[in-house]
Amino acid sequence: MVIKTAEFLKSSGKWQECPEPTLPEYAFIGRSNVGKSSLINAMLNHKDLAKTSQTPGKTQLINHFLINEKWYLTDLPGYGYARVSKSMRRDFEKINTNYILNRKNLVNLFVLVDSRHTPQQIDIEFIEWCGESDIPFSIVFTKADKLKPNTVNSNVEAYRAELLKTWEELPDMYVTSAEKKIGGDEILNFITATNELLHKNKVKFE
Repeated sequence: MVIKTAEFLKSSGKWQECPEPTLPEYAFIGRSNVGKSSLINAMLNHKDLAKTSQTPGKTQLINHFLINEKWYLTDLPGYGYARVSKSMRRDFEKINTNYILNRKNLVNLFVLVDSRHTPQQIDIEFIEWCGESDIPFSIVFTKADKLKPNTVNSNVEAYRAELLKTWEELPDMYVTSAEKKIGGDEILNFITATNELLHKNKVKFE
């Protein structure tokens, strides 16, 4: 996919305030320090489209971007650790949960996981919740440039092994690096193929 246009549309505090659900939508979520905004910027080849910060928890609203005037990319608040109050963390969880369960044009949720770590309970629990809630999703491993390839592969396989304890079939998985611009094209290819399938089947979200 060639990114011709990428436009920030709006930030929303709840799913009812999001743009009209008339286009296919792909959302990105992960722990608050997983490198989500950096990956989005690298994928779209825009340095500052999604706001990045050294402080985890920068994304505190549902941020919508219109890509190629054909589909929405959504940057969701991070879950888990962030330097915010417990009540604000609960607000983030409520924002995310309501959005994911109610946004009818959400085609796929990309769950970002830090490839530098072996399986983390908070990520496993969120992935399990997606499965129990029948949410279509993929797993995206970030920051692959920070480790040797063998270590990244070992951590990915550890996640596979952990999930296969309860899953018969695993979702698609992508290994990425925002810094080295690795893996973003594969995600965009998936989005392209999915959009083509939706168009072929004349799926409408109105």
